[in-house]
Amino acid sequence: MNMVGCLLFIVNFLLSMPSLEQLITNASLEEPPMFVPLHPFIDLKEQEVKQIDSDASPSERVQQAIKCLPVTLKKSLDDLKPSCFRRWTIADYSRAYSSGEITPRRVAEQFIDAVRESSSPPLPMSFFINYDAEDILRQATESTLRYERGDPISALDGVPIAIKDEIDCSPYPTTGGTKWLHKVRPCTGDACCVMRLRSCGAIIVGKTNMHELGTGLSGINPHYGTARNPYDPNKIAGGSSSGSAAVVSAGLCPVALGVDGGGSVRMPASLCGVVGFKPTFGCIPHSGVLPLNWTVGMVGIVAGTIEDAFIVYAAISGQLPSHEPTTLPDTFQPKVHFPLLNSTNSISNIKLAKYGEWFNDCSNEIRICCSNALNLLCEHYKWKTVEVTIPEIEAMRRAHYVTIGSECITSLSSHLEKLDFAELGWDTRAVLKIYGAFHCKDYIKAQKMRNRHMQIHNNIFAKADVIVAPTTGLTAYSVLDDVLKTGELDIVNGVALIRYQIAGNFLGLPAVTVPVQTYYY
Repeated sequence: MNMVGCLLFIVNFLLSMPSLEQLITNASLEEPPMFVPLHPFIDLKEQEVKQIDSDASPSERVQQAIKCLPVTLKKSLDDLKPSCFRRWTIADYSRAYSSGEITPRRVAEQFIDAVRESSSPPLPMSFFINYDAEDILRQATESTLRYERGDPISALDGVPIAIKDEIDCSPYPTTGGTKWLHKVRPCTGDACCVMRLRSCGAIIVGKTNMHELGTGLSGINPHYGTARNPYDPNKIAGGSSSGSAAVVSAGLCPVALGVDGGGSVRMPASLCGVVGFKPTFGCIPHSGVLPLNWTVGMVGIVAGTIEDAFIVYAAISGQLPSHEPTTLPDTFQPKVHFPLLNSTNSISNIKLAKYGEWFNDCSNEIRICCSNALNLLCEHYKWKTVEVTIPEIEAMRRAHYVTIGSECITSLSSHLEKLDFAELGWDTRAVLKIYGAFHCKDYIKAQKMRNRHMQIHNNIFAKADVIVAPTTGLTAYSVLDDVLKTGELDIVNGVALIRYQIAGNFLGLPAVTVPVQTYYY
């Protein structure tokens, strides 16, 4: 889409955009606005969980998480070199380091070589915006010395972890996928979540690529290149945490951090065939994260396995610092429970809420695959599906869009006044124009809609444990050459990609995507 096309689209969009009242069939919004999606802690007496000391250090919490995992047979490096591709897990790294079969320093050297190779023509994968080989080797050398002394900090010691370029992380600038933001907002240190990873000995390997300012779903970035899907480099990785999902999918890191404001962790994780986890609102400190959408965005985790996502969540979650702007009142501070994944007891009587019409609003291949996975779960564990209806889904999607757009444009307003818009990709210019057209009345109505949907979803959770749906309405689509230098604004595919994402962000609910069928070519 050229610039004239973008501007015509904006005019069209604003003229045709239905009001919130129209989207809920002219019903009045009597609910008071809910500006922050807080959830009071309720002890549900969950099965097969263990309460953890909320004052435990990140490394102590990692070790507690490890104790909750099943004991697996030790594997040598030869076992980790099958004929087909296989990602290393955190446990694989930890065992190999402890046995001396390989060192963090050697892993770092191989990682740097792999990143350089993946960044080379003819088709750069563009996983990273920034990485510093010297800094990576310094961290790896320190970790190697700890293992040689027999004194690793935790199971994360020496494990490579990548960070989305929306999260502060020394010695790198935080660009947010732009060419200008780091010049007006310098990075002065690590975000809290990064500090916690470092305190566990993790090797921070660089800043991953992302859709500019998180405003799109494809991961196509005209400034730093398009993060490509490792399963098919001619297709998108998804956004906005594109580089984080792609680098985990490619096997360069077992885990990466992203930020999820509208499916931005789960969507690319799904398209790249890995795990994407967005925790409950407020469970991970947000200090040091670009404040682009402060009531819908959350630091999230991309991992090769559920176990690895759990281990990293254990490291970065927990009691929020007292200076944290979003520190929760005591009523909303949850007790920390870890799942006993090593238990031989099956979790029984789980009820899965399914809104059939919504669940099936996707491509046939996704519908069949996800339906089969759901049926297998129910057959194996004797779980049950509960048919539900989620009304006004389109109104909720629109309210979320008003909210995330209003918060983004407010956060950036002082910078945008002085910015030459030529420094932005065409798609980002168009999106920011739309964001700037929202009125304060739209924002208030959106927060009333948030309250309404919080009640709707609470009623669903009164009769079911989780809501199940596909993660996206379609699989990864092809990258077109004509958008590589301008950015892409694909509304049709965008709506299908984000269809199932919104409630987790708008209502602050935990949400996870897991691959249910993966092909290796």
